[in-house]
Amino acid sequence: MDFFSKLLIAFLISLLSTWLLTYPIKKLSVKFGVVDFPNYRKIHTKVTPRLGGLAIFLGALIGSFYLQPSHEHLPEIFFGAVTILITGILDDKYNIRPVIKLTGQIIAASFLISGGLIIEQITLPIIGVVPLGFLSVLITVLWIVGITNAINLIDGLDGLATGVSTIALTSLLIMAIIDSQLLVAYLCIVLIGSNLGFLYHNFYPAKIYMGDTGSNFLGFMIAVVSILGLFKNVAIFSFVLPVIVLAVPIFDTMFSIIRRLIKRENIMMADKKHIHYQIFSAGFSHRKTVLVLYAISAVFGALAVLFSNATVTVNLIIMGFVLILLHILAEIAGVVMGGKKPVLEMLSKFAKQIFRRNNSS
Repeated sequence: MDFFSKLLIAFLISLLSTWLLTYPIKKLSVKFGVVDFPNYRKIHTKVTPRLGGLAIFLGALIGSFYLQPSHEHLPEIFFGAVTILITGILDDKYNIRPVIKLTGQIIAASFLISGGLIIEQITLPIIGVVPLGFLSVLITVLWIVGITNAINLIDGLDGLATGVSTIALTSLLIMAIIDSQLLVAYLCIVLIGSNLGFLYHNFYPAKIYMGDTGSNFLGFMIAVVSILGLFKNVAIFSFVLPVIVLAVPIFDTMFSIIRRLIKRENIMMADKKHIHYQIFSAGFSHRKTVLVLYAISAVFGALAVLFSNATVTVNLIIMGFVLILLHILAEIAGVVMGGKKPVLEMLSKFAKQIFRRNNSS
């Protein structure tokens, strides 16, 4: 059986497994009281099961059993994933303190580090390969913990974290296939299948949430996949690519920290000012807000794929587009020019003019 046929079968196995497993897990969540209650910070208005991440994990695991990947770092990845999963389940059930959750994330990262799966070097434009030396372990932990929490923070609307993660993983899958990275492709395809199987239940109006179980697991796995597929590759700009692929969750997290620092608020304090909430409060429906962020994530993902296979000149053009998009996200988040939104206002006027011309014709 050829490579692409195996990927397709693994994708279908993960998708169907997660889709089916979500039904009993939904009942299990209700039975054991692992549910999400509405409050002032949340948009949903009814109690909703929140253990969907367990179905995503199991679906990906079943797909992996079919593929039977072989790699020296698989044991560490598996034990790290189980650790992060248990941490998420405990948080979904008991709302554990942030320091305990952080400890679980660091323990998960320590499995990878003990096995030698670390960010040893980065590749920068013009400069080339930069060895990280004694900073390798610290940067690896920061990357894993940072991406894990970034996915967690965008999990604020039905289907948002599921879809954004799927788009990022699809970009990573394409780059892995182009670069013949077997394990990365295998991990991406089972995670994509699991996500889409779960999205059936999770898209607005959601019947179940992935919870911290899912967002932590997906964040951890995306961080792992990016280390394997991007940071380990010296032929590309390894520092830039994962940031472009994960631009929406990464910069949403950064803008939240900046906003809270400006207002002298606790940076760990949850609020309703993330990018998805800002778009929603601007008058977009729940579903349209999610679709807008899907589209933005897809643009970043496509730019990352182009960036990984383009000339230096084309890469400079791509970086220009990336910076414009990031500025737009910063305007949406309200962290530039005292909350002013000149680019968004210009785009809004341009769109209205086109709409008027189309109506007049």
